[in-house]
Formats: sequence, structure tokens, C-alpha cells
Amino acid sequence: MSNPCISSDKVEGTNVYNGNGDKLGSIDNLVIDKRSGQVRYAALEFGGFLGMGTDRYPIPWSMLKYDTNLDGYVVPLTESQLEKAPRYAEDERPEYGEDYGRKVYDYYGVAWL
Repeated sequence: MSNPCISSDKVEGTNVYNGNGDKLGSIDNLVIDKRSGQVRYAALEFGGFLGMGTDRYPIPWSMLKYDTNLDGYVVPLTESQLEKAPRYAEDERPEYGEDYGRKVYDYYGVAWL
């Protein structure tokens, strides 16, 4: 069995696909709960043109499933769902507090941790 752990620098930059195998973007960074050590979100870089003007879309980590055939993560989302999702600009960072987390998790229909 292969190692089930991965370094965050290996996750950052990994492509993310929808269920049809269409590329949505790539993972910019991970957001980790300081107390529990659990990954809360993967910030998906999505939108823009040629890497410019892209926003970051925090997606609950539990929604991402690694697909070895695609060598990337798959999420059960469409581009239109992402376009309406909570997001922030590349040069901004939200306050990742409980209120923000609930907003993100509620949007995706995922139970808050």
C-alpha cells in the first residue's frame, strides 16, 4: 500500500477536476485548523485568464477525492456552482473564523466540523 500522507507542498498546484474530468483549476493552498490539525479547506484557484485575475474558492477538504488516473482531485461541482461560491481575491485573506467556515460549509451543503 502506498503512503496515505502527503506534504502540503505536493498538494499545492495539484489540478482539480469536476465529475466529468474537466479541469476547474488548481489548489493554491490549504487552510488548517490550528487546534485540531485538520485541513479545513483547500483554496481552489479558479477563473481569470492565463493565471491572472484568479480568485480563491475555499472548498471543504472533505469534498475533494484524489483520482490517481487524473493525478488530481475531483470535486462534485460545476463551474456555475463555483461562480456563485464564497471566494476572495488572490491578494486578500478572509478571517477563517467559525462564521466564515459555516458560510462556506453551508454553501456546499457540508456539515461544519
